[in-house]
Amino acid sequence: MRVQTRHTPGFGVARVLLDPGEAVRAAPETLLASRFGVTETPASRGVRASKSAMSVYTAPADGGWIDFAPLRPGDVYPLELGGGTGWSVHRDAVLVRPSSVRRDANWAPLQQLFGADSGFLEHYSGTGPLVLATPGPVDAFELAQGELVTVRPDYLLAYPDTVQCRLRALDPGGSQSVRTGEGLAVDFAGPGTVLVQARNRRLSGT
Repeated sequence: MRVQTRHTPGFGVARVLLDPGEAVRAAPETLLASRFGVTETPASRGVRASKSAMSVYTAPADGGWIDFAPLRPGDVYPLELGGGTGWSVHRDAVLVRPSSVRRDANWAPLQQLFGADSGFLEHYSGTGPLVLATPGPVDAFELAQGELVTVRPDYLLAYPDTVQCRLRALDPGGSQSVRTGEGLAVDFAGPGTVLVQARNRRLSGT
């Protein structure tokens, strides 16, 4: 799978180029167009609209392409996973997931970070480009060993397993939500890259 992007960063579209028989997962409403012959396998009936409800799109015997567009304006960003290091990604950011990348639903470090609640991050591992959608251009903090940075959850996009993180309340007596990140901050320690988006995801409605 290869990814070509256009109309970035304001109204990004991701063209996914597939080898023969290769498949990807995406929400049906984000499919803009595809080469004739690409097949769609819908999510099972009764599954609520979520990551688990993504349809599977499979290329024909001679390969194919599919254009995916986020539901709201913003950038599209192919995050390349190399197989050795997983990434924690904002749960609302994934636009397209190749079959070679898996979502690790019970990844222990995120369970420790959020406790029993379902937090604003999901963990992915495997190989290939995980295509992310963001409400603004993508920026990166390249952290050296022991270097620290604090990021608000509304702007956080993704970070690799090499980075250490801590979740804390901005105001211990104020309103907080691990689902949305409201009232919280994330402290990171390098080495590694912390990806952020240049617009507030919650206030942008994405």
